[in-house]
Amino acid sequence: MPDKAWQQSSYCGGGGNNCVQAKREGTAIHLRESQRPDDEITMTPDQFAAFVQGVKAGEFDHLI
Repeated sequence: MPDKAWQQSSYCGGGGNNCVQAKREGTAIHLRESQRPDDEITMTPDQFAAFVQGVKAGEFDHLI
């Protein structure tokens, strides 16, 4: 993911008002929810890869 402004998935619904957004600054990856743009999570690329792997494996499904 190159350094850019906030990006969001093409699967984002509701006119872009309920989306996870991401951007990279240097080696930091930032995530936020479009309805709460002031609340960010910042992680390293390794932490982000582990997060994505956990999502794909269903580790967070119980939170729904």
